[in-house]
Amino acid sequence: MPLPPVLESAPLPIIGSPLFIISNPNLVIEQCKAGVIGAMPALNARPASQLDEWLAEITETLAAYDRANPGKPAAPFAINQIVHKSNDRLDHDMQMCAKYKVPIVISSLGARVEVNQAVHAWGGVVLHDVINNVFAHKAIEKGADGLIPVAAGAGGHASAKSPFAMVQEIRQWFDGPLALSGAIASGGAILAAQAMGADFAYIGSAFIATEEARAVDAYKQMIVDCDSDDIVYSNFYTGVLGNYLKGSIRNAGMDPDNLPQSDPSKMNFGGGGAAKAWKDIWGCGQGIGAIREVLPTAELVARLKREYQQARQRLAL
Repeated sequence: MPLPPVLESAPLPIIGSPLFIISNPNLVIEQCKAGVIGAMPALNARPASQLDEWLAEITETLAAYDRANPGKPAAPFAINQIVHKSNDRLDHDMQMCAKYKVPIVISSLGARVEVNQAVHAWGGVVLHDVINNVFAHKAIEKGADGLIPVAAGAGGHASAKSPFAMVQEIRQWFDGPLALSGAIASGGAILAAQAMGADFAYIGSAFIATEEARAVDAYKQMIVDCDSDDIVYSNFYTGVLGNYLKGSIRNAGMDPDNLPQSDPSKMNFGGGGAAKAWKDIWGCGQGIGAIREVLPTAELVARLKREYQQARQRLAL
């Protein structure tokens, strides 16, 4: 199946994953200008009224960039919507996305028919992130256009399943857009994702260590200094299993190797509760061993593009 035109227009096979608290208009704009589909959670705009301002900034800046660079337009952008019932901002945030006709919506934590229908009504595309094949089937049945298998090693909320298992199972029945997430931080890993059957690599942690990311310097430096041995997988902070930097957990006075289990029924993604309670617990994926310095977004993307081309040449593709 051919990709929808908005996805086909992306210069590079990369989607910058929406980073809770960290993504902001500046990061999204620089990602898009560099050829990457930039993404941001709607909930990062606080108060809710700020989302209107941020979407205006992104759309107007990228439109101006495209006018100035007709031969090399920016990649499209995406907004992440947490569609779990605890998100009491969803209706408002969807209205803002409709106002600006956001080209791509990434939905998380439950697939909802009405969300997909609303996005399709303004001409947008919906990608839904999933942690297993069962949820993948449900997302497509409810009208999502594409899938984001969030495999083992991905930053933040992630599956325990191998990317090989997830992609091969999904590709047995689904030939639509697929963006693979999970420890991807190099050009070679991007090519590997495509070799498995994905259309895009979904990259998050590498973009935390960029100058434009809204993360404190200590967070960025910890990513630079750490590797996969410094990641812990726990559901303690949100009720959903995810990957976090052990150093940030120790700095908060907890033992990362002895965290209690959380009650999944108590998870809360609306109104900023999770952001306030655990703002110093830093999500991060296992791919950070490839990240060795904090860079401007444009330089990071240039490195990924160069490594990707070198990997293709090694395999004579």
